[in-house]
Amino acid sequence: MDSHRFGSLRESVELLRIETDVFDLYIKGKPFHPTVEKLQLHREDSLEWEPATLRISSDSRLLTIKSKLVFSPITGALTNIEEGEAFPIFFETQSYEFVLVRKQEKDITFFHENVHLRQAVKPLGKDILSGILHFQNEVGLTEIVIQMNRQPVLKIELEIFPVKMDYRRDYQNILREVNEQVYNLAFDFMRKTHQMTGLTETHSQSLTEFYSILQHVFQQLMGAIERIKANPHHKLEAQQKVMDASRVKRVSRHNQAFLSKNPHTLIEDHANGFLRIQDKLYRPSLLKESRRVIDYDTVENRFVRWMLVKIVAKLKEIRLRVETSSRNRDEVFLQKLDRMVEQIRRVLQLDFLAAATGMSQLSVTLVLQMAPGYREIYKAYLTLMKGLTIQGELSKLSMKDLAKLYEYWCFLKINQILSKKYKLLKQDIVKVNKSGLFVTLDRSQSASMVYENPANKEQFTLYYNALPSEDRRKVPTLSQRPDNVLTLKKSDSQQEFKYVFDAKYRLNPAYEGTSYHQKYKLPGPEEDDINTMHRYRDVIVYLDGTTQEYERSMYGAYVLFPYPNEEQFRQHQFYKSIELINIGAFPFLPGATSLFEQFLDELILDSPEKAYERSTRPRGTDRYYQDKLGSKNVLVGSLRTGQLDLALKHKFYHVPLKNLKDHKVLTQIEYVALCQSRKQYGENGGIHWYGSITDWKVVRRKEISERMPRTGTEEELYVRFEVNEWLKREKPIHFGGQGIYTLLLTTKYMFDRADEISELRLDDEEQLKLWREKRRSGKVKVVLDHEYIDLAKKVRVEEVPENHK
Repeated sequence: MDSHRFGSLRESVELLRIETDVFDLYIKGKPFHPTVEKLQLHREDSLEWEPATLRISSDSRLLTIKSKLVFSPITGALTNIEEGEAFPIFFETQSYEFVLVRKQEKDITFFHENVHLRQAVKPLGKDILSGILHFQNEVGLTEIVIQMNRQPVLKIELEIFPVKMDYRRDYQNILREVNEQVYNLAFDFMRKTHQMTGLTETHSQSLTEFYSILQHVFQQLMGAIERIKANPHHKLEAQQKVMDASRVKRVSRHNQAFLSKNPHTLIEDHANGFLRIQDKLYRPSLLKESRRVIDYDTVENRFVRWMLVKIVAKLKEIRLRVETSSRNRDEVFLQKLDRMVEQIRRVLQLDFLAAATGMSQLSVTLVLQMAPGYREIYKAYLTLMKGLTIQGELSKLSMKDLAKLYEYWCFLKINQILSKKYKLLKQDIVKVNKSGLFVTLDRSQSASMVYENPANKEQFTLYYNALPSEDRRKVPTLSQRPDNVLTLKKSDSQQEFKYVFDAKYRLNPAYEGTSYHQKYKLPGPEEDDINTMHRYRDVIVYLDGTTQEYERSMYGAYVLFPYPNEEQFRQHQFYKSIELINIGAFPFLPGATSLFEQFLDELILDSPEKAYERSTRPRGTDRYYQDKLGSKNVLVGSLRTGQLDLALKHKFYHVPLKNLKDHKVLTQIEYVALCQSRKQYGENGGIHWYGSITDWKVVRRKEISERMPRTGTEEELYVRFEVNEWLKREKPIHFGGQGIYTLLLTTKYMFDRADEISELRLDDEEQLKLWREKRRSGKVKVVLDHEYIDLAKKVRVEEVPENHK
């Protein structure tokens, strides 16, 4: 089919016409949405339109349908299409004109669950009902009902399609994933906490929330009870019954005790008696019979009954509230409540529920967790009675704000991606208090998830609708609240690296001729959203408690937006900008998360240097760090026999002046470290001790009274370093097959991070970067061209294979 055959048709046309003997009904609007056409949404693999739901029905004898005509995007005209053969012609954010023309003198009214849509359609004269239907961001199935004398005579079920994502491929998968992830978190929480819970009813859950969630699970609940009715859980109870002895089939073993307590039941019978008492024979007239009977009064059935009774009580409370509120009284709503109560009451009369008694405590048995029917009811219990309060209307979002649903899904999807590779340590999406279990995911609340990288034990946190505590303080300008913030803590850095991932249900389709198309050529996020990322990175600041100065907290900020073509987006300027200034965007939909996942892995594996370099730095930063790395302020010296004890005792170190080729370095040396040779100290060799220098001077060797005398060198010039205090490294620097011949100058930066002596020779920024990156991903070694590192000329960094011993 040629999907653009009528692409130029942008004027409103008749989309639906229904003719009956009582009235004619029309819905008019634009049959296409330009973004849907641009992105080729709601198409099958062959680019044919996906089928759309359209059901037009009447069960009333008061009305006869004469014709049903629906607009076809293939023919560009109204077509008498059979049910199930309609195409997507109703979209979110578009307006549609509703008109009903009455043919007979009948009381005709318009009804829709959404009160705003219901109020939009009003009488125009005595024979016309008209109004503008605007579904906003609501997608999915919606039902329009035409009533006569307040009784439904015509039902129209339409399917509203999204304009920024594919309905089947993206929207329905988002709904499914949100439900799965929320319930997985809830059940995982239950497994990790307790298996016994007192039945307490939550007081913090509003009646509105309760009813909204009940609507979502009610049919599932009734269906689960039907499954249980076919095979209810039961137990076989041993029952003892006193009856005429001649009718007893299975004599109970308790009869001896029964007869001893009831001797009056014995009858003297010398012919048939078998009990001899004082030379007389007796037989019992009554005996206890043992029977095995089916008993439905089990823990599981008590729980089901208790739950249904509680639901009835809640519905009655809701009805009372509505009845006493003259402003919000809705007769249709009250009738719906009554039908739900009546349906539950009929269910309570089933044998397995009628036999169940009351209960005060619930044991979470395997039957409740796994048995068909009971498992679904237990889920409903978590949702309703124990207060699995999915705030923010998460349970009723199939026909609610799609932008909000997308925002929730982005957070839960990031959590799912992280949970595949990293261990979830704690979370506060699912909470428990004395009232029950709660899932809190709402724009008015915050949540966080803490993970651990099993490879290096580093922890990182994903925040929803909140900032880390140190960034929440009042800032000099305006406070900010991005959707998602990822905070990474590197094990070899005190700095925390924070990144914003902001969900935006917005897309610029880059229509030809627009300025956006001229600039970027491809669909992508809105420019305003990219500007918001600049604002987040620059405005969110941290107040240093020591210096009392503000510092930028965020190292990068990115838009997550609904777009399926990841390969195409690689060419977009807002993707390339991530590598240049660490601000940009990622396509983010079910099946389109690979670019994001790859980038997330890179962020987590980044060394602190790489993480810092990703962000945009002030002008002059490179020169500043070049000077800092170039400042070799640590002198590592070898030790002669007995020199270690003298140095530690007298807090000093001395070295021949001739070993310092450039005497000007004396002015920049701040620390001295002692290298204990393998020959003298064996396994204790390496660098254990270091200290800060308080003073230094050039003297003759003979002027150093603490040193051991040596013939022929007393007039030689030495440098004597005074040390404030010798400190012992928590982890010594090992030789790794190398050594120091005389002395080596290195930076304090490398001295604090080195594991082997050869790493102290790294003084080139590129070598340092390569070493840090490789060390985070595996074992790495610095290779020199000489045994003694201070005599080596060439330095290179090599990654050690995993099987290297």
